[in-house]
Amino acid sequence: MAIDQLTCFQATMAHKKHEAFLFYADYTQDLRKRMLERYAVADTRALHMRQGMYTPEGLALRQPEGFTAPDFSTYHAGTAKPPRAFINEIGVLEIPGSMYHFTQFVSPLHNAERFEEIESFPYPSVKDFSDTHLRAEVEAIHGRGHVASAWIGHMYEDSWQIRGYEPFLMDMISQPEWCEFILDKLMEKNIAVATAMARAGVDVIVTGDDVANQNTLMFSLDQWKHFMKGRWAKVYAAVRAIKPDIQIWYHSDGNIETIIPHLIEIGVTILNPVQPECIDPVMVKRKWGDKLVLDGTIGTQTVMPFGTPADVKKNVRDMAEALGQDGALILSPTHTLEPEVPIENIEAFVDACKEYGILNP
Repeated sequence: MAIDQLTCFQATMAHKKHEAFLFYADYTQDLRKRMLERYAVADTRALHMRQGMYTPEGLALRQPEGFTAPDFSTYHAGTAKPPRAFINEIGVLEIPGSMYHFTQFVSPLHNAERFEEIESFPYPSVKDFSDTHLRAEVEAIHGRGHVASAWIGHMYEDSWQIRGYEPFLMDMISQPEWCEFILDKLMEKNIAVATAMARAGVDVIVTGDDVANQNTLMFSLDQWKHFMKGRWAKVYAAVRAIKPDIQIWYHSDGNIETIIPHLIEIGVTILNPVQPECIDPVMVKRKWGDKLVLDGTIGTQTVMPFGTPADVKKNVRDMAEALGQDGALILSPTHTLEPEVPIENIEAFVDACKEYGILNP
C-alpha cells in the first residue's frame, strides 16, 4: 500500500528503507509553461501532484495590518530602470538579463563609504508579524499527509546582494565589521522566523547560501567559519531548543566538501544539491551518509539537458543504488531545470524515480 509523503519523509530522515524515494523537480518559466500545457493543469503544485512529486507545503508569517515595505527608491536614484526592472524585498534593483530568468543586481549599498550608511539601511525585519495561524496550518498539512516546511532565508547571499558582490568580499578582509553588522541583521530576522516555525511544529526549515564555485569555496574555509558558520549555528540551535526533532535543509551549489563536516556539526540534516559535476555524491555518502540525507544528485549541467531519456533513467538508477540503500535519499535535479531540458528527459526522470523506488525491500 502506498504511504503518504509525511510518512515517507519521516522514514527518509530516520534512514530507514521505505516504499519509495521522495523526488521532485522545478522549472524555469518557459519550461514550466510548456509542462503545464502538456499536462493540462493550472499551476505548478497541480503539476507536481500529477507527476507524483514530493510537494512539501510552505508556511510564512503574516504581515501586520497596514504594513508598509521600506522605500528603497532613494538608494537607486539616478539608476536607469528599464521595463520589467523592480526593487525586491531586500532593496536590490533587479534588471532583466539577456535571457530567461536571469537578472542583473544593483546593490543599494554598493557605493557606501561610511559605516553609518551600513547602520542606517532598512534591513529586512519581521517585527510585529503574526504567527498565530501557523500551528493550525501545520496540523492541516499533516492531516493531508504532507510535510510542513518553512523558508527561513539566506545570510551570505542577501548580505552581498545588499552590499554588492565585490564590495562585500573586500569588506571581509579590509573592514570585517561592516560584513558582520549586515550578517547580524539578517541573522536576527532568520532567528525570528525560524523560532516561530519551530513553535508551530513544522517538519523542516529551509536554509542555505551559495558559497562555492565548481571547484572550491568562494573564500577561505577560515573566512566561512568566521562569518557564516557561527551565525547559522545560532539559528539552528534556536530552533532545536524549541523542537529537537526539526529537520534542517541546507543548500549550496558547487564544491562544498570542506564545509560539510562543519554543517553536520551545527545541525544540518539534509544537504542539497550535491552537484555531481562539482562533488562526488558517492564520496559524500561514504563519508557522511550516516548523518545526512542527500537531496539532489541528478546533474543539470550534464544528463538532464544533454543526455537521452535512457541516460536519465540510468543516472537515476545509479544514484538510487549507490546512495539510497538506507532510504536516506531525495532525488532531484541539482538546479531549476532550464528551457533546453527536453520534456522527454523530465518524464524519464519521473518514470525512473517511480520505477526504482523499491530497492531490495
